[in-house]
Amino acid sequence: MSAGFEQALRVDAGHPALPGHFPGAPLVPGVVLLEQVALALRAWRGQRLGRVLEAKFAAPLLPGETAQLQLAATDASRIRFEIRRDGMLLARGLVEGAT
Repeated sequence: MSAGFEQALRVDAGHPALPGHFPGAPLVPGVVLLEQVALALRAWRGQRLGRVLEAKFAAPLLPGETAQLQLAATDASRIRFEIRRDGMLLARGLVEGAT
């Protein structure tokens, strides 16, 4: 995916969503990854995330791991995203931005 915007993302082991997801073997929840997409969309285009049209979570992100988030516009309001760690696809999808 050719990125219109790219940034590193890392979720610290102390994030409040981790203890319940899953006790003893924490994974970064999908909703936290989508929050990172929303923050990146705001930083890139000054838009808030209006709707999640598609989201597929292919592999887990563990607390403390660093991944790359890429955003690419498909049209004026739709944005494709991918999250990868060391080239491995962790999540991908399509969101709609809103002003």
